[in-house]
Amino acid sequence: MQIRIYTAVNKQKKFTLRMGWGGGMVVYFQGTKALAVPLVTNTSILRLNLRDNWMEGMGGAAIAEMLKGNCYITEVDLSNNNLEVYGAKAIAGMLKENSTLVRLILSGNHFTDRSTEHLCPALITNTKLQHLDLSYNALGESAGEYLGDALSENTGLRSLNLAWNCIRQKGAVMLANGLGENVFLRMLDLSFNGFGKEGASALGQALKENNVLEELNISNNRIPPEGAIHLAMGLKVNKTIKSLNIGRNPILNAGCYGILKSVQDNPDSALETLDFSDITVSRDFDDLYTAVKEIFPALRVNHGGRFGTFSKAKA
Repeated sequence: MQIRIYTAVNKQKKFTLRMGWGGGMVVYFQGTKALAVPLVTNTSILRLNLRDNWMEGMGGAAIAEMLKGNCYITEVDLSNNNLEVYGAKAIAGMLKENSTLVRLILSGNHFTDRSTEHLCPALITNTKLQHLDLSYNALGESAGEYLGDALSENTGLRSLNLAWNCIRQKGAVMLANGLGENVFLRMLDLSFNGFGKEGASALGQALKENNVLEELNISNNRIPPEGAIHLAMGLKVNKTIKSLNIGRNPILNAGCYGILKSVQDNPDSALETLDFSDITVSRDFDDLYTAVKEIFPALRVNHGGRFGTFSKAKA
């Protein structure tokens, strides 16, 4: 296996090396170690896709060690490799030394709060990584706190994907607080977590302070109407958000109306897309949307259909 993998690396003519399901071979842990050796000095491969390879923590550590010495690879996909805490710790050590990596995908690796305890200090010191995907893990309340601290000081990340985790309660609030202090992040995906009322309220405050974020996805977060109204207060003064997805939350028509009203009340709003998927709205909402379109003709709103007249909620 070592010879086969070595040949695959050194005869690779393209800029992307793909190994895993659908990529020609599955490398596992021993294969990962063999793969890492020639990659240290390889200058042709810029993107490395090793998703779905069962490499586990030790395999992830081998790749992390290789990335400490390689100054050409800019994108790495290690998703679905069961890296767990051991792998996260190794990757954190790599991020403190690597100054080339721009995109890192770590989704589906059974990362927990302990994993972020290692990763987040590295995110504070690393200024080169621009895109990080930590979706489909098991990040909980403490992870939200660690990530909030990291976001408040990070100067490199442009996009962060935290979808399909378990960030809620104090962790959600702390993460939102960190977002309020961040001045570099452009895209944040928080879908399928548990932000609820408290988290949404904290995000509303963050949107009052943050002047760079352009895309925010908080769909499927158990946010009630009250949380949506607090979020709307931030949107009333925010000048940078272009896309907001708050679909599949129990915000009801009242929450949808409050958010849309905040756009109407903000002459500097940059919103182009509002997603209220699977939430039914009233005729009053449709009337408001017609009025808002006169001010912002490019605004597109998606919702779950219309029912009878419903009471208006003011943002």
